[in-house]
Amino acid sequence: MGDPFVIAIDFGTAFSGYAFSMTTRQADSDPHLKYWGEEFGAQTPKTPTCILFDELEFFFDCFKMCLYGKVRFDLTIQAANGKPMTALKVFTETLRYLKDDALRTIAENTAGRKFIASDFTWVPTVPAIWDPSAKQFMREAATQAGIVPEGKEDSLVIALEPEAASVWCRKLPADGFIAENHGNITLEKTPGTQYIVVDCGGGTIDITVHEVLDGGALKELHKASGNDLGGQSVDGKFKEFLREIFSHGVWDEYERRFPSEVQKIMYEFTLFKRKDDDVEMSCSFNLGKLAQKKKEIEKFFESVRGASWDEGAIKISKERLRSFFAESLKGITESLREILKKHLHIEYILLVGGYAESPILRQHVIDQFGDQCKVLCPCKPQEAIVMGAVEFGRNPAVVASRKSAFTYGFAVAEKFDPSKHREDKKFISTGGVWCEDIFEKLVDVDEDVGWDESRKHVLSPTRPDQTEVTLTFYCTESENPEYVSDEGVKLIGFFAVSMPDTTRGRNHFIELKIKFGFTEMTATATDIDSGLEQSIKLDFMTKS
Repeated sequence: MGDPFVIAIDFGTAFSGYAFSMTTRQADSDPHLKYWGEEFGAQTPKTPTCILFDELEFFFDCFKMCLYGKVRFDLTIQAANGKPMTALKVFTETLRYLKDDALRTIAENTAGRKFIASDFTWVPTVPAIWDPSAKQFMREAATQAGIVPEGKEDSLVIALEPEAASVWCRKLPADGFIAENHGNITLEKTPGTQYIVVDCGGGTIDITVHEVLDGGALKELHKASGNDLGGQSVDGKFKEFLREIFSHGVWDEYERRFPSEVQKIMYEFTLFKRKDDDVEMSCSFNLGKLAQKKKEIEKFFESVRGASWDEGAIKISKERLRSFFAESLKGITESLREILKKHLHIEYILLVGGYAESPILRQHVIDQFGDQCKVLCPCKPQEAIVMGAVEFGRNPAVVASRKSAFTYGFAVAEKFDPSKHREDKKFISTGGVWCEDIFEKLVDVDEDVGWDESRKHVLSPTRPDQTEVTLTFYCTESENPEYVSDEGVKLIGFFAVSMPDTTRGRNHFIELKIKFGFTEMTATATDIDSGLEQSIKLDFMTKS
């Protein structure tokens, strides 16, 4: 964390971008944002998340959501032509491009000095509701992309998207985000203020709840929540609508043969999502040609609600446009209602992310919750995450504590005690009779954990000649699991602790320290006698 130079990468489902800061940590200046599309006369803070592997003719877009849920190293994803490629390759090359472009942009603006990746702290952003395996996957992709040099793993700091947005929004005027200046009373200067950040992304709706502490740091009040009903779910409904119009396989053939044109249509639709009115879009020549092979194009529209044909254009009614949002808005409403039932002193709901530019979404949240909270949206909601991620990279302690998403622990063996242990867990090994599969709890679900706080456990070998202890890592929503085989307990990963010195036999003790309160779990092991410390790799992606 020593470098004052920071590059944050907002790797989005539909669009990605980056921002950077070349000032010292103490300097109170805004990060620099990379603008895309200037060559076409249309500045935008993000570029479509898509990649073409020329030599293979593999085209991928909107692939980030393949990391939603449990992720494995060998995950593969399909290109537009239906052929598979390892997801790690796709993510690595996308990150490599963004890394190279960032270093090139910085070089153009800092005459006389060449920078390399290791000169920076890098801050990729991920949804807060992602599984630990997905975070590990992003770290591995960043390493393979040349962002993280060997031995400098701490030069990459993963930021959670709604947290990054919260870090940025706390600097904005508390009476509303329409003003660009920061001269008014800001949220960070009003300790005790509680607010919800709803990151309305392309793939996920990602929600965090914070309270402002004295000094402006943030405390998480409710564990990260959300769903996979972001802006892409609205896009999906729009695609279903086009498939409904261009039936008899016309749309499916068009998607297969003209993927770049489909991408252009979907980009046009992102602009329509920022309206709450009847909209009209031109029909491409190739789509019209495929349709007319089947029947007159007007006839495709005869039985489709809210759609009409008007001299080469597809017209969509305001009501039908709104219907594409219904499922997503219902998911947002349910998530927010659940939080507001438990936390009665929330003053603000802050809407950020590209999807938050939709007036349909914003008005819905105001209609549902405007009588309970002030609903605010920054002027440039798409930029809040990447700008806040730069600040988070400078000062990770800004989110002082978080709520544990689960009860975490690992499996241990204890000397068998018939008065408290189950008979079916008994086994005989060196040193006597043991009980296996005991859940050794390290942190409780919903427990407040400081960002730099460690939970400790002392290990010792079960055999005198043992040189390594492999531990299995578990989580559950239950508060007091007894065994790792209990219902609802999930195996999430593994880690190994090396014990090369066997001279002390079973009297060899190692203190294990695991941090649960940061954006990634980390662990160290210290030999109690020698004081030697080793970093422990937590593996959440190995096949189980």
